[in-house]
Amino acid sequence: MNCYLVTLGCPKNEVDSEMMAELLAEAGHRFVERPDDADILIVNTCGFIHDAREESYDTLKELARGKLPHQALVAAGCLAQRDCDGLCRRVPQVDAVIGTRSWSEIVSVVEGLNQQRRGVRRAVRDQGDLVASVRRHAHTGQTAYVKIADGCDAGCAFCAIPLIKGPQASKPPEAILREATELLAQGVRELVLIAQDTTAYGRDLGMADGLPALLRRLAEIAPEESWLRILYAYPQHISDDLIATMAALPQVCHYLDLPLQHGHPAVLRRMRRPHDLAMIHDRIGALRAAMPDIALRSTFIVGFPGETEQEFDALLALLEEIEFDHVGVFSYSRERGTPAAEMPGQVPQSVAARRHEEAMLTQQEISLRRNREQIGRELPALIEGVGEGLTVARSYRDAPEIDGMILIEGEHAAPGFVRVRITRAQPYDLVGEIVEPSEPA
Repeated sequence: MNCYLVTLGCPKNEVDSEMMAELLAEAGHRFVERPDDADILIVNTCGFIHDAREESYDTLKELARGKLPHQALVAAGCLAQRDCDGLCRRVPQVDAVIGTRSWSEIVSVVEGLNQQRRGVRRAVRDQGDLVASVRRHAHTGQTAYVKIADGCDAGCAFCAIPLIKGPQASKPPEAILREATELLAQGVRELVLIAQDTTAYGRDLGMADGLPALLRRLAEIAPEESWLRILYAYPQHISDDLIATMAALPQVCHYLDLPLQHGHPAVLRRMRRPHDLAMIHDRIGALRAAMPDIALRSTFIVGFPGETEQEFDALLALLEEIEFDHVGVFSYSRERGTPAAEMPGQVPQSVAARRHEEAMLTQQEISLRRNREQIGRELPALIEGVGEGLTVARSYRDAPEIDGMILIEGEHAAPGFVRVRITRAQPYDLVGEIVEPSEPA
């Protein structure tokens, strides 16, 4: 059968989609680029916050409107797991629902639909393995995501992930190493390690501090001319061993995504997040002492229930004090079933929107200052795209899809890494010139 697949949401969803595509291909099914050419329409949905859910519903409804008599529509992923009944009410043309723990059942669901009368819905929501591993193929060029764990034990008051995916499940090291080996053999130059909390990797497998050991094992198989990047680190889990390992291994990017969520201890307590600001400053100081060139990213939520102007000002002060290289700011989303949804003092949307704009403008100035510090540096960079007289590349300082780029005049199609001298800085991107094709030291 011909399959059409749409992926929404975070990189963890992208990995799950790649896994589903691989299982279907191994079973002899083919993928097409247009929905009209497909027998099976699959949407890997996101259900994290309201806007993401609405995007998932809109995508499903659009495919449902154009659905041909011989086609079947499958809803997979987080929204399917979180609200199967609501999804089927809002999009009754859906023929099958597969939750986050059951993507590995995709072949049996698709082939079952082919044998059944259309409109017979099959819901698979609680079976399977959250971190099941199949053979990997490099679908996105020189960069690939490797999901080392999924689910979460943190219990943040605003987050629906534990409701959707349950407790943390870590992928066994041998499965991670096998996936990494397969991807590197296909020319992947950057492996991005992802989980809800990468720094908690292995605790459910009996490891006290599993991420540094995993990095050392990955470095044994990864060439020095490759990147290992870490996303989504909790501050209280950044151990001295992790910092030393990051500093010592040439493959590990001097980059860390450290979602703090707020800058006032009272708000962090209400969020059920780490609220010891002295500890946070200590960990960031230790990272910068060991790796003076490290690029740090963080995310923050404004408009959390009860957030006062004084507490918001503390967030702005934290931004100025720490000077992150990259920051994402989000307005609080009231999520049904989370503790925060029932808290008093829900902040009006208009107030949250104003605070969001103010925080982003504050960070824009900081990012520009940080980028100006790069002028004159020579950085290894991966070429991401070429066209219309311009080359777009990315250095170790920028994670794919969420951070900035290096803009280079002229079309340079050299594969792999090039060495770029930074000549100008913009708030989010850098401008540079290629010194020579190179591999990173």
